[in-house]
Amino acid sequence: MLREQLYRIVRKAEPGDRLGKAYDIFIMLVAIASIVPLMFKESNAFLDRLDIITVYILFFDYIFRWISYDYISGRKSPQAFILYPFTPFAIIDLISLLPSLGLIGQGWRILRMLRIFKAFHYSDSFTYIINAFKKEKRTLGSVLIIALAYIFVSALAMFSYEPETFDSFFDALYWATTALTTVGYGDVYPLSDVGKLISMISSLFGVAVISLPAGIITASFVEEINKAKEKRAREGKPPQDDNTSIVERVLGAEKEESVNEQ
Repeated sequence: MLREQLYRIVRKAEPGDRLGKAYDIFIMLVAIASIVPLMFKESNAFLDRLDIITVYILFFDYIFRWISYDYISGRKSPQAFILYPFTPFAIIDLISLLPSLGLIGQGWRILRMLRIFKAFHYSDSFTYIINAFKKEKRTLGSVLIIALAYIFVSALAMFSYEPETFDSFFDALYWATTALTTVGYGDVYPLSDVGKLISMISSLFGVAVISLPAGIITASFVEEINKAKEKRAREGKPPQDDNTSIVERVLGAEKEESVNEQ
């Protein structure tokens, strides 16, 4: 059937599927090329043609995925065609195409940037990261609440102690956020000794808060890689030679170096 053939092409390519792999690379290159016009202040004939060509290729890819979604999702029912437009990647794809299709104003052309997620769709590493976030969402949510609470408290303390330094409470929040993330742009800064002490504490606390989710996500990411390897081994499939193996080699080298130092 035609829809089954489309499914074999538009799905993420399996090892050995040359046609599927070629299509994946082609769509990724088209998605990247489609955001090139955003890099220029003024448009010209070439950029206009590039935008038109790429948007229609991506639009047909959207249609192909829609009409073959029953194979992709494994649901052999009409409900599959109703559900597809409401899936996360379908929503992102459609929103990114709307400005170029003329369905919304060019003031929303920044939405074209979402097309870069088309490239992420074919990355196993990106899938592992998404799964890591889903698995650790409660822990990451707790860290986020702690960070937001500390930003509010430190901004309130600074705004109360140095009201002449900040024009509004929002400026104090802006300062607290940059201090917590240890960025410190320097456009807004405390003048008093107490204010500088609060800034120092906020920066030190920011190092701890930023490092917590990094460690959590890294541990969960490695766990997702190991699960994928075990699954492929059970299914008798060859290991994938992609960015995942590179990450594993780097992490393995760091672990071996740590053991040797001990």
